Amino acid sequence: MVRKSLDGWNLKELEFLFIENVGNLVCPAAYDLGEDLRVVMMSVTEGEDKPLKYPPIFYGADLLIINKTALAEAVEFEMKAAARNIDAVHPRPPLIYLSARNGTGMQEWLRELFCLAGIDGMLKAQNDLPVQAE
Repeated sequence: MVRKSLDGWNLKELEFLFIENVGNLVCPAAYDLGEDLRVVMMSVTEGEDKPLKYPPIFYGADLLIINKTALAEAVEFEMKAAARNIDAVHPRPPLIYLSARNGTGMQEWLRELFCLAGIDGMLKAQNDLPVQAE
């Protein structure tokens, strides 16, 4: 399905192509999408138990992101519990806490993305990236 959707694209012009799963966390783990890198992003609004409910997608991840961290307190999300649940399924993966709202973790996410993709020199210096204070 992904290959068919890319007919006519010049993939040599792209540094990255993101394939987003808009459904649940079960389906993408069961299929080889041909990706070079699998990033699993879970939101604090989904709860700390996602890794335990959907272990295959977490186990196969090259990088894990807990997103919307600015909302964690409002939804009573426990970061330590989520990290323990991730560790129970996939010990020691790179784990980034991210908030697009306040910029937390954005520089780390971009650095990790470029590093895992094997792309050197594409990320500007830290000070070139807009990040708001928390």
